[in-house]
Amino acid sequence: VKNARDLLYYFPFRYEDYSRVVKISDLKEGEMVTVKGQIELIANKRSFRRRTNVTEALVSDQSGSLRVVWFGQPFIVNILKPGDEVLLSGKVKSDILGAQLVSPTYEKFDTRHSATHTARLVPIYPVTAGLTQKQIRFLVSQVIELSKVIPEWLPEKILEDENLIPLSAALHSLHFPVDQTDLKQSAGRLKFDELFLLQLKAELSRINKSRLVAPALEFKEMEIKAFVKKLPFALTNTQRISAWEILQDLSRPSPMNRLLSGDVGSGKTVVAAMAMYNAALNNHQAALMAPTEILARQHFDSLCRLLTGSGVSVGLFTRSQKMANTQEGQIILTKKSILEKIDSGHLDIIIGTHALLTEKVNFSAKGGSASGGKNLGLVIVDEQHRFGVEQRKVIKTKGEAVHFLSMTATPIPRSLALMLYGDLEVSVINELPAGRKKILTRLVEPAKRDKAYAFIHEQVKNGRQVFVVCPLIEEKKKENGEDEFVPINYPFSSSVEKKSVMTEYQKLSDNIFPDLRISYLHGKMPSADKSKVMSDFKAGVFDILVSTSVVEVGVDIPNASVMMIEGADRFGLAQLHQFRGRVGRSVHQSYCFLFTDSFSSRVKERLSFFEKASDGFKLAEKDLELRGPGEVYGTAQSGLANLRLAKMTDFEIIKKAREAAREIAPNLEKFSTIVKKVKEWETAVHLE
Repeated sequence: VKNARDLLYYFPFRYEDYSRVVKISDLKEGEMVTVKGQIELIANKRSFRRRTNVTEALVSDQSGSLRVVWFGQPFIVNILKPGDEVLLSGKVKSDILGAQLVSPTYEKFDTRHSATHTARLVPIYPVTAGLTQKQIRFLVSQVIELSKVIPEWLPEKILEDENLIPLSAALHSLHFPVDQTDLKQSAGRLKFDELFLLQLKAELSRINKSRLVAPALEFKEMEIKAFVKKLPFALTNTQRISAWEILQDLSRPSPMNRLLSGDVGSGKTVVAAMAMYNAALNNHQAALMAPTEILARQHFDSLCRLLTGSGVSVGLFTRSQKMANTQEGQIILTKKSILEKIDSGHLDIIIGTHALLTEKVNFSAKGGSASGGKNLGLVIVDEQHRFGVEQRKVIKTKGEAVHFLSMTATPIPRSLALMLYGDLEVSVINELPAGRKKILTRLVEPAKRDKAYAFIHEQVKNGRQVFVVCPLIEEKKKENGEDEFVPINYPFSSSVEKKSVMTEYQKLSDNIFPDLRISYLHGKMPSADKSKVMSDFKAGVFDILVSTSVVEVGVDIPNASVMMIEGADRFGLAQLHQFRGRVGRSVHQSYCFLFTDSFSSRVKERLSFFEKASDGFKLAEKDLELRGPGEVYGTAQSGLANLRLAKMTDFEIIKKAREAAREIAPNLEKFSTIVKKVKEWETAVHLE
């Protein structure tokens, strides 16, 4: 907060309702009230039991007297004196001597000014160390009249059509509302402003994209049907619908911009394969970018398997792996040779990581080359929220007006997708492939840990494999030699137990399962080592893999039937669901065990919810409610962090904002105040 405008836009996050002023004789236990009275006595004393200063006061009105107590605030006796008329707001408590107020908010009564901290809906602001609510409210009260000079930027027609109050009135009332109706109106106006700007930006983006000319990739119906017929499984209904929507988009001469959202294990890869195969059949290259080398290699292996005999060549380009799968078989390439094959168009599909973003990666020139090259027609980004806006932009500019498909296994409720990606079409796969069994999830009490270990041992003896996930790689040591625990940033975590990959690996190997084959995996290992561990685990060389969250995304080990999560309180629900999705990928009954040393009721409530819920979309909504979208979806770079009031549950306002944006966008130049506002907003928010 650097100026008065910043202060006006520093919004409260909740309100205490102290608007009810009650006579002392009418006070009832547990009520949130305000009392207006005169101070009869006030003094400090030392409480030896609490080892703190106690300020006690006796306050009276015409109906009776009330005891008031503050702890650790001896300075109050210098502010409030006998004879002062005061307003006191707080929760009524009772003991054998009658009603009392403990640590109420106080304010001297002044007939010239309305109350700021009491006797009203009192705003509660986010604060930091060294700041108090009273200081912020006082500062806001000093500048609140400046809300009158904030210019209105919405046209009169929108204000009338949507029944919105003026901006100046909304800003004033959001800080100091007269009543709940006043608060609802002001919050509604400011939420509309935020959502309208997002939707307008998305609508302008959509209009601009519709003017671009993309390669129209004809739907090769006969070849795609043959591809589907050869699959060793039947597509689910939502896989078929999503594939059809994508193939229809590709056939149009304007760039596709679609989000494919699917629960873990729902089969997004085969849908993406159909789209890339169709691009190759149209003599265009396709690129798929994944966030990790493990996932990129897995996509490469899957596509090679799915496209066997199709005549389509597939390349893999990561920091440590350069390979190609052609009609002659699989070959390992040098960096120079794979870059040449991409540039010349000899590779139809290229799978890679961030390595694809480097300047040296050039897809073949538009219109082909002397060697029969192709040009980039389709870009797919897997786990798109793991990439920043600029990274997604770079991969798209490798071609001219390319078709773009985002994929995510973190289920995004449609309302949030529309809020975040208003210019994206959304396809949803919400069914699991036939034959998959529901994963049985259990929150394991500490006393039953040994029983869980015995069950896991039995699973391995029956030929199954096990994942063990930990929140840390290893315990850090302080300079004085003491252990230091670096927690994952999760607001409900209170576990103090050190759950690291290396200590867990040691414990399981030496003490718990000395007869089983155990390995470990974490993000700081060299890429070649990580790939070796994963391929060995997939081949059944190890029984148990102890890992960090590096296995969160896309890892496919059909033989794994147990997911054991240590320090489960340190992960969000959406992330826990990702871990759980690493098992249950075949016909074997699978299990997920949650371990935590936290005794917090909030942790237990959250993990119990996860234990019962298997729908990723419901879990994502719960996670949104608990943590907010930035934490769940990594959306800080997408502009959502700048939404100060609006929430994904504001369905009606989102709908109204979209309708208004669609009406304004085609003739935006006629609305100079909106144009100015969009430019201001764009300097603070960077969206695609």
